[in-house]
Amino acid sequence: MKQKQTQERPRSAWLTYQAAEETVAVIIFLVGVVMMMDSHRIGIGWAVDGPKGGYFPFRTGVILSISSVVIFLRALFGKHRNDELFVSWDRFKLVLYVLIPTVFYVVVTQFIGIYVASAVFIGGFMRAMAKFSWLKVILVSVGISVALFWMFEIQFLVPLPKGPLESLFGY
Repeated sequence: MKQKQTQERPRSAWLTYQAAEETVAVIIFLVGVVMMMDSHRIGIGWAVDGPKGGYFPFRTGVILSISSVVIFLRALFGKHRNDELFVSWDRFKLVLYVLIPTVFYVVVTQFIGIYVASAVFIGGFMRAMAKFSWLKVILVSVGISVALFWMFEIQFLVPLPKGPLESLFGY
C-alpha cells in the first residue's frame, strides 16, 4: 500500500501565491469601495455642464471592485490553485526592514517636516543597512536635506511640509 507523502513547508515558509492573490484582491476591493464612497459624496451623475467630479472615479472604483471579486473567487475556487511558496518569512522580514521605517517616515513627516524626517530616514538607512561611519551619515543625510530645501523652497518656490525646526529659521 502506498502512503501519500505530504511535503511539509520549512518553518521559514509563510505566504503562498494563492494567499497573496487573495490578500491583494481584498485590498484592491477595499480601495474600490473607498473610491466609490468618496465619489458618491462629491457627485457621480451629470450636471448641466457635463459629468460631476465623481463620475469617472466612481466607475473606476466599480471596475476595481468587480475585478478584485473575480480574482478573489478564481484564487479561492479556481482549478489551478497555486500553493507554491510566494515569499518565505525570512525574505518578508527583509521587506519589512524597508516598509516599516518608510511608513514611520511618512507619519513623522506630518509632525517634524519633510526635511528633518528625510535626514533621519536617510541617515538611519545608511547607518543600519550599510554601517557607514557617523561622519558620512551626518554629511550625506544633512547635505541631501539641505540640497532639497534649496531646490524646492528657494529655487522652485514649492513649499513642502515643514516642522518646528524650519520655523526657527523663519520658513
